[in-house]
Amino acid sequence: MTILIITGHLAYPLVKEMADKSSKDTIVHIADTQVAAFLTPNLIIKEIKDNFSDKLKDIKLILVPGLIRKSSEEIANEFNIPCFKGSTDAADLAMVLDLSDKIELSCDTPADMLIDEEKKRQALKFIEDYENNLELREELLKKENNIMVGKLPVGDDFPMRVLSEIASAPILSKEDLIKKAEFFVASGSDMIDIGMIAGEDRSDEIPELIDTLRPIVGDRPLSIDTLNPNEIKAALNHGIDMVLSLDNGNFEEVLPLIKEKQVPAVILPTNFSEGFVPKTPEDRVESMQKLVDACEGIDVVCDLILDPINSSSIVESIRAFDDFHKIDKKPMFFGVGNVIELMDTDSVGANALLAGIAMEVGASILFTPEESGKTCGSVRELSIASKMMFLAKNRQSIPKDLGVNLLVFKDKRKRLNLKPEKIDVQTVSRKEPMKFVRDKAGSFKIKVYHGVNVDSSKITATHYKRNKADLIIEGKSAKEIYEEIINQNLVTRIEHAAYLGSELQKAEIAMLTGKDYVQDFNLFKNPDDELNK
Repeated sequence: MTILIITGHLAYPLVKEMADKSSKDTIVHIADTQVAAFLTPNLIIKEIKDNFSDKLKDIKLILVPGLIRKSSEEIANEFNIPCFKGSTDAADLAMVLDLSDKIELSCDTPADMLIDEEKKRQALKFIEDYENNLELREELLKKENNIMVGKLPVGDDFPMRVLSEIASAPILSKEDLIKKAEFFVASGSDMIDIGMIAGEDRSDEIPELIDTLRPIVGDRPLSIDTLNPNEIKAALNHGIDMVLSLDNGNFEEVLPLIKEKQVPAVILPTNFSEGFVPKTPEDRVESMQKLVDACEGIDVVCDLILDPINSSSIVESIRAFDDFHKIDKKPMFFGVGNVIELMDTDSVGANALLAGIAMEVGASILFTPEESGKTCGSVRELSIASKMMFLAKNRQSIPKDLGVNLLVFKDKRKRLNLKPEKIDVQTVSRKEPMKFVRDKAGSFKIKVYHGVNVDSSKITATHYKRNKADLIIEGKSAKEIYEEIINQNLVTRIEHAAYLGSELQKAEIAMLTGKDYVQDFNLFKNPDDELNK
């Protein structure tokens, strides 16, 4: 099968190189344009008629640039030959060609995006089928390393479950409590934890907290985060699904009720009532094993305590998890938030790395609050990371090219390009800023409102005429808003239009990434500035 590939002058060398790498029989044609993305269906039809009118019988497929704006359907109809969009980046063309007979290409969506979407669909379907296989679940729950928490199976043979904590729940208003729970559910949390207040006894408030959250969390388990025996008892008597936590200091008082209610408990190798916290991996494992034996008769989830970096030693604490898992296969609790909240770095990659470590040491629950701006989104990130690690574990592969990823700020296929394009025209750059002239049509105040997820977030542009607001335009993208600004004739100066486009695009990026947007200020710091100060 001969595939005709249409491209422009600038992209041709790379397109030709990628086509030659493929096993497919290809013809690469350079259209009369510098930039391939500027091609239209009519221009491509003309190119094919002018150059291939007597060769079309040998062409079985036509690939056009993935970045052309219009559909390629018109080209296919003109020649009665399948015509689809290729990749957005010429460097991915060899992959597209080799998969061209294995995927259903599109007239509207670039081929590399289709490949990514298909991989994602297959990955999510694998997880869904696994989770919904009730016969398999029943078999797996017979093993000591798997338990039920409420209606949720938890353990080494299931995806790591994300437990999100509503910190200091008793001091939140009912409205804020509901909003926080809704946010965590929308973010992909598997379990919701009611965080109590250390040193206080608020056991009389626990029934109302549970009743408030039950309709929000649905079938997701609710846990109670306290060492206070009175609060644990109040939660157990009001249908809590898991106790978080028991240690060597409080377990004796609440163990009979836990056995009666048959509720799982997270256990710690500590005795906080006596100020005892084991330091070495050996001490943690020994103390944990002692408590496991004492808690015989209930399902336990073992928390060896993940330490923040350089507080004592994160490496030693990970060793404790690994050492314990080698001698006891009970589910383990991995406090990712202990590390992320206490490190000034973006949470995305750090959460993924810690989820990978958790998977390797046999952890079953990933725990996090979202108490600071830098960790906002951690629940969603851990939910995706859990899926990545489950897929990697089942495929016995590294967590790469799985169909699910946590690439947010960087592109996996980004190529370093230090050489400017060689075009025989004058190159200019502007040194002085333009003089500011106020637009007689008015001015705009742009804001971003972050909802519980991107779908519930929005951008607003408030129009001011003579310093008085007279219209608010809202939307989900920069394009929606600037098109309405133009439609309403609210901009008359070209530099004002360019400025609005720039600011609205910044606002859209902030909305998608969770960044704080402030009009006229940069979204991102230059990382080199941190090193060159």
